[in-house]
Amino acid sequence: MTKKNLTSEDSDLFRLTIGKVHTVKSDKVLLTVGNKPKPYPKSQAINVAEHLNQLPGFDVDQVGIEDSLSYLAAGLQHNVLKKLRKGHFGLDAEIDLHGLNSNEAKKQLLNFLHDSVEDGSRCVHIVHGKGYRSADNHPVLKNDLNLWLRQHKDVQAFCSAPPKHGGTGAVFVLLQLTKKFDEHL
Repeated sequence: MTKKNLTSEDSDLFRLTIGKVHTVKSDKVLLTVGNKPKPYPKSQAINVAEHLNQLPGFDVDQVGIEDSLSYLAAGLQHNVLKKLRKGHFGLDAEIDLHGLNSNEAKKQLLNFLHDSVEDGSRCVHIVHGKGYRSADNHPVLKNDLNLWLRQHKDVQAFCSAPPKHGGTGAVFVLLQLTKKFDEHL
């Protein structure tokens, strides 16, 4: 490679662009030990099954294929249930459980309810099916859902959906807002 010859104008322009230069006396870099970030705890895996109240006293009657479901938590006005039936709360999320077995439906339901509460959803739509293929016209998922929703600590009310949203094969569920979303109301 040949050396380039710079003109004095190019050299002056280079010096002007670079600015004042100092010679480096030491090329070693010392690392400081005191600037490590502070550790933070790992997030614990959330046990969604603990959201169900396992206390006795949730003895509910079995429902049939065309029976409507409804529930209102203690302390809430009956107007809340009327508004929920009419769709005044708006739907924030939905899940379709029909066709699943009872264990898989419970897992998906609990995860769905947990995620919905964490996301600030107020009203959710759950399709469980009517249970036409169940033995003795006794819908399994519908009855399970009736019990699980009553046991869930974040469920304030639920009722069968209007016909255009699944009728007696689906429910609207009103969820309790978490504290982080209360301040926005």
